[in-house]
Amino acid sequence: MFNPTSSTLRRTVRSAALLSLAAALASATPSEVESAPQARDRFAIPATDEGLPGAGPIRRYDWFQSLWRERRSAWAGRVEQDRHAVVFLGDSITQGWGGGLAAAFPGVKVANRGISGDTTRGVLLRLEEDVLALDPAAVVLLIGTNDLEEGATPEVVAGNLRLIVAALKRHDARMPIVLCQVFPSAASKKRPSDQIKAVNALFLAAVKNDPQVTYLETWPLFADPNDDAIPDEFPDLLHPNETGYAKWAAALRPVFATLGLSETAEDPFRPEEGFESLFNGRDLTGWGYRPTSEADKASALRWQASDPDAAAWPFVTERVDFDGLKVSPDGRFAAINGRLVVTAPPEYRKIQQLWTTREFPRDFVLKLEFRATPNADSGVYVRGPQLQCRDYRLAGPWRELKRYRPQEWNELVVTVRNGVAHCACNGEVLEAALEIPASGPIGVEGDRGQMEYRRIRIRSLTGQERPGSP
Repeated sequence: MFNPTSSTLRRTVRSAALLSLAAALASATPSEVESAPQARDRFAIPATDEGLPGAGPIRRYDWFQSLWRERRSAWAGRVEQDRHAVVFLGDSITQGWGGGLAAAFPGVKVANRGISGDTTRGVLLRLEEDVLALDPAAVVLLIGTNDLEEGATPEVVAGNLRLIVAALKRHDARMPIVLCQVFPSAASKKRPSDQIKAVNALFLAAVKNDPQVTYLETWPLFADPNDDAIPDEFPDLLHPNETGYAKWAAALRPVFATLGLSETAEDPFRPEEGFESLFNGRDLTGWGYRPTSEADKASALRWQASDPDAAAWPFVTERVDFDGLKVSPDGRFAAINGRLVVTAPPEYRKIQQLWTTREFPRDFVLKLEFRATPNADSGVYVRGPQLQCRDYRLAGPWRELKRYRPQEWNELVVTVRNGVAHCACNGEVLEAALEIPASGPIGVEGDRGQMEYRRIRIRSLTGQERPGSP
């Protein structure tokens, strides 16, 4: 309803405000006048691309500019509160964590720096104030899908990613960077699978051989058989629902544990009666490298000669024991709070083998638990032959296991009798009769991604016990 009194009051207030502004400008120095708009627009998107770093799209829709100002101005008041947090940096998928981000990572100080609709170039523009000012403990980066919707080529997206990573590294050469693959979406969202896969391949090329960056395979985690987003986890084929966020969090937790950001308590587990530990949980005592076999050398050379994407495979010429070491000299194997960690190689794929210094000629039961990041590839050696130990759901070969728990701890039990190994994961048979030599060591392999082993223990069998018995 029209109210003449309130209308007159508003006009009076506006007039007084204009007179005050005019007086202020009249008394201000030229430099103060020049800096006033800049101060007011501190969180505004620049009007043009001129002189801005990077390439490609910067969104300037009204809704986006409003959101950009709102979120960034709010963050400016939280710099001290969020200092040394693990910063999640990205677009609407990151913003969508909301209050659930802290709940997903209990005990980890986190800061959400996602802005819905943002692009790689937008992130580059706000990196200094929104992220670097916090001196992060680590940065989790997921960005690039909106660039594709705006018509950017994968090469442009990857070029901006290189600039973002370079800026993070310049700020702190020891700060961990976790780079998530762009999630799948759909052509109907102007994000076709071939373009997303091209972006992810270029992202990998940008950070390959960089030990500061962990490249996390989140694309296969969410892709359906047609390489699009799984509708049950991405109802609009772009944004994850609660199930999708839970899977993303589960994929990150093993990485956080290895980086020392979580799971820092000692494992209280003690072996059952009759079992002895092969791994003490504190260091690599009892483990080391053995010379690479001639068969493995030949296999490596054939693979590398025929496949440009073949894994790196360094040959070991002399036995090396790691007694008393927490980390192997090359950094590939580490003892971290009760876990034997096969770290993700900067090369993306790298074949290495860690063996017990002992050999085991008697029949035995070997028990251990393992946890894999998405698409991780590893293995357990039983007197020499390898049992594939992977993120089975994505990396195979046993994709249909009903009890396998992706990115969680799973139990492996290997029962050896008379030169034959019976192998099961969470009670489901993997190999019913794997032929093995009469004696040999136990080993673990590194290939792709991160794999953790814990509670590695062994018990000699008596003649009366049957294969598969505990």
